[in-house]
Amino acid sequence: MRYFSPTANHRRLGLVCLGVGVQKGPLPVVGPRALDHHVAVVVTRGRGWFSHGGRPPQPVTAPALLWLVPGVEHHYGPDPRTGWEECFVDFAGHSVEAYTDLGYITPDRPLAPLSGTAGVRHVVDGIVRAARTGGPLLEVEAAAAVHALLVALRYARAEVSRHGDAVMDALARDALLPISVAEHAARLGIPLPELRGAVRRSTGEGVKEYLLGIRLSRAKELLARTDLPVAGVARRVGYDDPGYFSRLFSRRVGMAPGRFRAQQSVHDTGRRS
Repeated sequence: MRYFSPTANHRRLGLVCLGVGVQKGPLPVVGPRALDHHVAVVVTRGRGWFSHGGRPPQPVTAPALLWLVPGVEHHYGPDPRTGWEECFVDFAGHSVEAYTDLGYITPDRPLAPLSGTAGVRHVVDGIVRAARTGGPLLEVEAAAAVHALLVALRYARAEVSRHGDAVMDALARDALLPISVAEHAARLGIPLPELRGAVRRSTGEGVKEYLLGIRLSRAKELLARTDLPVAGVARRVGYDDPGYFSRLFSRRVGMAPGRFRAQQSVHDTGRRS
């Protein structure tokens, strides 16, 4: 186990790592207790139990994630006959709110099954190695790893809709088509509420926001790397009305398409459409 003492400047990064650990065997029971920060406890092998917010204990079978959130009492432990293997990361910061809104942190679902733990262990092992090495960059390196940890946990969560990634892959493939969200659902052969739920679970956002992000990213690439007029770019990313596209782009990007092109364009003879 290693613990960190980030400064006020480190906390401006949005997330800071307060501690990391890897344990196994007949570990002691934890709690009941409440903390003032977040902890992600990942059970990588074995089984045990977990109580959260004073509720009755729930069985835990690896691989599983336990979310410990500030101010909420928790109590957990491995099966005393076999023990379990776990890794954990303590963290805090104002970015927690955004990660929660996007569905990466789920205080309302403190126990989550995982599809695997390889990605999570890779991140945790990296924090442990950095802690052993030390040095002036340790706090920033550990803070960056917390962001990576939340992404790895999101990939590992097993609570995906029965359509899984196939829905998201197909939606991304068709994102530039000039069709409505309802038409996307019809193309995929699923009810509209189910599509909305799948996107929300995968991205933490609505379908329109997800599609808009893909369209704007593609529009930026076309503006920077081709000589297509703005109207042509608009059509390529699914908008028949170039005026609407320009207003939308300006509002979301913070500048008009033409200004973006002037700042980002690659001025060489190899540009093509």
